[in-house]
Amino acid sequence: MEEILRRVQEGTLSVEEAKQKLATYEDLGYAKVDHHRKKRQGFPEIIYGEGKTVEHIISIMEAIQAKNNDVLITRINKRKANEILKFHPELTYQEIARILYWKADTIRQKHAGYIAVVCAGTSDLPVAEEAAVTAELLGSNVRRFYDVGVAGIHRLLDQAKEIQEATTSIVVAGMEGALPSVVGGLVSHPVIAVPTSVGYGANFQGLSALLTMLNSCASGISVVNIDNGFGGAYSAVLIDSLSQTHNKEVNYFVNPTSSE
Repeated sequence: MEEILRRVQEGTLSVEEAKQKLATYEDLGYAKVDHHRKKRQGFPEIIYGEGKTVEHIISIMEAIQAKNNDVLITRINKRKANEILKFHPELTYQEIARILYWKADTIRQKHAGYIAVVCAGTSDLPVAEEAAVTAELLGSNVRRFYDVGVAGIHRLLDQAKEIQEATTSIVVAGMEGALPSVVGGLVSHPVIAVPTSVGYGANFQGLSALLTMLNSCASGISVVNIDNGFGGAYSAVLIDSLSQTHNKEVNYFVNPTSSE
């Protein structure tokens, strides 16, 4: 802001140009694109695709791209994605995750930590992949542990050590939703539980899994809404980012001559 005001004072920037640069959002009439989201929260505004027309999605996306910000569109079906790709072939579509995206900067900072995405069954994959792909696009490393539900708990226990070493876990399950409680009893990091709408009639479209997760006896479990893989990933990425920052500070004080 100071730089913009200085340039106005010097006469190298007009008042109108300064107003555009200082604007916190862009009003498209049907949408107000929040260009300062990245400054406030660390990530650009993310587009929720369901209920929006192809034309609206393209306009919002182009406004985000114009600021050289990454584009992430969630809950977008294949038909809509194909229509958008006709106009913007630079985007990439992940069909299982139902995510369409574009990275403004392909150079990503790598770190040692990772998020574990733990999925109960193959039917839960769309929600699990929404979480995994979102976390990767927001800058975290991800390791997937799929089809490890409690009906065959030995499958989970075989992966326990690698899950325990994650900075946080996103645990996705439908039916009775017991998996997050089991994982929560095995790990020393935060667990983000994601109930899915997968299950028979008394599952009530995910309500039974949601209530089980909310009533978990394992400590350190937080629960997001039914089928909300994106919300689980966003929280996990914030935890992962804080963990990496903390580890760098610890490493610095242990070994001040380290390049880290």
